[in-house]
Amino acid sequence: MSKMDDWDAWKETLGKAVNLGKTVGMSDHTITNVAENIGTFLSGTMDPRNKEERLLKELWDVSDENDRHTLAKLVTKITDK
Repeated sequence: MSKMDDWDAWKETLGKAVNLGKTVGMSDHTITNVAENIGTFLSGTMDPRNKEERLLKELWDVSDENDRHTLAKLVTKITDK
């Protein structure tokens, strides 16, 4: 599997989670908060597997709380179908 396939699979998986959250009635704000928590966890525990994940980690690591909220919101938006 190529690195781009990994990125696409990651986006697809996240998109399914976002859609599931919406299906069970979660607000966009709640979904963004969950994405922030996951981003914090992943940034501290996972090694990026491709250039896209590495960029997200670098952005996350230099961000303050407001920036992280915005980044989490944008990441969920790119996966929303």
